[in-house]
Amino acid sequence: MTTPPPLILVDGSGYIFRAYHALPPLSRSDGTPVGAVYGFASMLLKLLETEEDGFVVIFDAGRKTFRNDIYPDYKAHRPPPPDDLIPQFPLTRSVCEAFGVTSLEIPGFEADDLIASYTKEALKKGIPVKIISGDKDLMQLISSEVSLFDPLKNKIIGPQEVLEKFGVAPLSIIDVLALMGDASDNIPGVPGIGPKGAADLIQRFSTLENLLDHIEDVSKPSHKKSLLENIEKARLSKKLIQLHEDVPLPKPLSDLKIKSIETSKIISFLKEQGFQSLIPRVERYLQKQSTSIDRALTSLSDEPLVATPPLSYELILTEEALQDFLKEALKYPKIAVDTETTSLNALRAELVGISLCYTPGVAAYIPLNHKKELSLLDQDTLKEQLTLKKVIPLLKPLFENSALLKIGHNIKYDLLVLKNHGLNIFPIDDTMVISYVLDGTKTPHNLDHLSSVYFNHTTIKYKDLVGVGKSEITFDYVPLDKACQYAAEDADFTLRLHDVLKPRLIRERLNTVYETLDRPLISILEEMEFEGILVNPQALRKLSTLLSEQMTLLEHQIHILAGRPFNLASPKQLSEILFSEMGLETGKKGKMGDFSTRAGILESLADQGHELPKEILKWRGLAKLKSTYTDTLISQINPKTHRVHTSYAMTRTSTGRLSSSDPNLQNIPIRTEDGLRIRKAFLTKPGHFFLSLDYSQIELRLLAHVAKIPSLIEAFLKGHDIHAITASLVFSTPLEKVDETLRHKAKAINFGIIYGISPFGLGQQLGIPARDAKEYIDAYFKTYPGIESYMEKTKAEAHQKGYVETLFGRKCFIPDINDRSPQVRAFSERQAINAPLQGSAADIIKKAMIRAVQLLNERKSSSKLLLQVHDELVFEIPEDELSTLGPELKKIMEGVIHLEVPLIADASVGENWGEMTTHTF
Repeated sequence: MTTPPPLILVDGSGYIFRAYHALPPLSRSDGTPVGAVYGFASMLLKLLETEEDGFVVIFDAGRKTFRNDIYPDYKAHRPPPPDDLIPQFPLTRSVCEAFGVTSLEIPGFEADDLIASYTKEALKKGIPVKIISGDKDLMQLISSEVSLFDPLKNKIIGPQEVLEKFGVAPLSIIDVLALMGDASDNIPGVPGIGPKGAADLIQRFSTLENLLDHIEDVSKPSHKKSLLENIEKARLSKKLIQLHEDVPLPKPLSDLKIKSIETSKIISFLKEQGFQSLIPRVERYLQKQSTSIDRALTSLSDEPLVATPPLSYELILTEEALQDFLKEALKYPKIAVDTETTSLNALRAELVGISLCYTPGVAAYIPLNHKKELSLLDQDTLKEQLTLKKVIPLLKPLFENSALLKIGHNIKYDLLVLKNHGLNIFPIDDTMVISYVLDGTKTPHNLDHLSSVYFNHTTIKYKDLVGVGKSEITFDYVPLDKACQYAAEDADFTLRLHDVLKPRLIRERLNTVYETLDRPLISILEEMEFEGILVNPQALRKLSTLLSEQMTLLEHQIHILAGRPFNLASPKQLSEILFSEMGLETGKKGKMGDFSTRAGILESLADQGHELPKEILKWRGLAKLKSTYTDTLISQINPKTHRVHTSYAMTRTSTGRLSSSDPNLQNIPIRTEDGLRIRKAFLTKPGHFFLSLDYSQIELRLLAHVAKIPSLIEAFLKGHDIHAITASLVFSTPLEKVDETLRHKAKAINFGIIYGISPFGLGQQLGIPARDAKEYIDAYFKTYPGIESYMEKTKAEAHQKGYVETLFGRKCFIPDINDRSPQVRAFSERQAINAPLQGSAADIIKKAMIRAVQLLNERKSSSKLLLQVHDELVFEIPEDELSTLGPELKKIMEGVIHLEVPLIADASVGENWGEMTTHTF
């Protein structure tokens, strides 16, 4: 009888880690790490070349298995996989698929258990087994019919090799390992019994159970004592080491064959990953297998990879066609919406067209304002398009249908564009925001990237339609056929993304974050951006002139100090003056080889008493105010509304904080005279007041809450000066004798600790040596011991999970927390310490915004929420509503969440943003 070919089982997870540590970091053109994927693909190719009968790759499905239920500390001390390895795990599965190799995994079990179960099944049917792995745990399966090949040592291991290594037959390895324990898996074993002692005991007693039944017969006193004290540990260890041979098999043996090889799939995958060097090996392998390579398919390098071809992208040019499409769309529960315009500024953009998609692959584009080729008249609109006047009445019922979910990717932009034309859209979902809630800043959230990641689809690029540089055109000059494919594709893949991403919110327990915080905030931010804020251009022009005069005077003074004129805006010339001509102490060299003149270096020189660096810093500050605010703000005033309309981004920070741009209204200085002058240019409408509600020391209050610090909690409950209290405790000074200097130091420590400040950083802030700063920090931790334990616990959580969480459950990802560089790792740990506090503060103010706007809507008030500046909200309120709405808005902000300490929102009122006075309700 002929012996059947062996079933070859490959320990895929072992290959991945081996490839990761063996190769230098590699990245795809989009930044995705692929070093381990490359190594894995190379190893898989080698197996294909040598194992002609085919093989199956078995993976671990995850870190948690049934062994963790038996023993929670199983593998507990192992660090999580490196951040740059995590995105490579799914790609290794894709390698197998591309090569036509079956890969298997099953949740709750390790790859070793699945290998053991398939081994048992194969032996039942008389099929020999060859296991490819270097894992010693798999040696318990070795027999005359089961061999193990260690690819690293290039060695086949059979029963004799096991006997030589462990001193026992393969059947007894479990018992030996149970006594020895396994530090790498955190399996306890029996303390004091090593490999030789364990082998001797099992040789004499045959099994662990027999040994434990006859401990009194053990001759060595130390072994006897340890066995008596650790009987349960020994039994537990055996349970953990023994492989589970009855795992439900995901596929029958008959299905474990190499699939028919698709040349196009292999070549496409390798080119997509950037593995050009593997292609010749693949070609040689396929030729050896008498598989011809389709030359048309091997020329894919410049062509996009399409996951699912579009079923129907329709260009709608008639009312009838639009009505038919909308009639069909109403049969579905949701529809994706995207607008095409002439500008990124939603309130200045002209609407060019609208695309819609109600089921994957079925999308339409409605052109509204496309023009013929660029002409001097610039008004030659294509006649065959529908007009906006005809389209709006048809779209309005669909957009305002509360039973139909409207989905967009960065839908806030589309809401603003359509609102300009009298179209309001509700209810809404945003796939960009959902992606952000799920994955934070560890991945880009643009549609091109996500389409590639989730669907292996390369989208049409905007620049390929409009060009770049001098030849760039606006979208209204893109030909209709190309515009249709681009716009419809955007709507199509937005809908597909929604199908993939929305279910993840529930699976990953982030639905509450999205549904109660970020989704309701989208419409609120859209309203705030649409409303804008009134700015006095005359005041800004006057201030710009004043700043220019101040800069001229400073420039003259600086030239006198330097001994000659030079260009103050040139770092190279300044470097020559400071370090070559004046001979000041040099700092670090910049990229061009000159000594750096960055702010930190100049501040250090100024602190040493040098006048020129001090004056340069003043000049730079004025130049920044002029270029960033006075001059730029004037150009950003909307000519129709006479207001500036900032844009709030929800997906740019790691903690959930909002960021403001075009213009950035969150960074206007508040503590300088010139900064206040800029704020004075922001005005209310006649008969209105600004009401500012600003959370007081919110992150310190959150620290007291999460770290449970009794003295801090008590101080906040009693409304004491927290910085004076800290100064008194840290510097052992009676509270009544704490002067402003000590309070300043305590304030720097209080806020510095929140950001994980180092002794060097605190020393720089206070102008003292790092060793003195370290003594302050040590004294602080002794004063508030719970803070240090909170910090250590938070860092450990970040190292284990790769993220930390806010009080509301938002995940703040720390991508480099396990980086190989100590400096990068230390910076990431400081991020991890602060992220739960800053993230919770961000969530709190989002909740406050939502509740505040709800109140204004319920009251049908004409008051508006205009700005969010980190921990501050700015409202524009009619004078006759201030006394009634003010206290209620303050109450809302202070009652958003119940903490161990009170939240306090300080109120101030004024007719311009620079002259706000404290107000008590």
